[in-house]
Amino acid sequence: MNRMSAGRDGGFSLVELIVVIVLLGIVAAVAVPRWRGGSGFEERGVRDQVVAALRYAQKSAVAARRTVCVTFSSSPSRVDFNISSAYPSANCTGGSVLVGPDGTALSVLAPGSISFASSTASLSFDAAGRASTAATVTVAGLAITVENETGYVH
Repeated sequence: MNRMSAGRDGGFSLVELIVVIVLLGIVAAVAVPRWRGGSGFEERGVRDQVVAALRYAQKSAVAARRTVCVTFSSSPSRVDFNISSAYPSANCTGGSVLVGPDGTALSVLAPGSISFASSTASLSFDAAGRASTAATVTVAGLAITVENETGYVH
């Protein structure tokens, strides 16, 4: 018999087994929800994008002294923003797209896995920042409210 292996039977020690179990627990708690996409960060991110875009549209209407129209569509789930070509017209069919801070057309598109609904198909912000109608937008169960009289988005 070899002297080096005389005291060991060839298995895992209790410490090694506990370390493996702890590592598996960490992987299960962190990696599996991200792999499945169920972390909730995507839904919150889309909601925050819609809130920021609505607030930007309201501020743009006040700054440009123009009407900014917002259109909600359910398939695909997206929000589009147009600026009216003539003050104080609320007709955005002849207007142009509202350019966002990054220099591209302001629009928010929700990925297919995120549910998106609005209480109205469209609304507009006038030159004073007031909304044409009150609206509630729901993104994955998270509600966004646009106040009618003040245009406040929360």
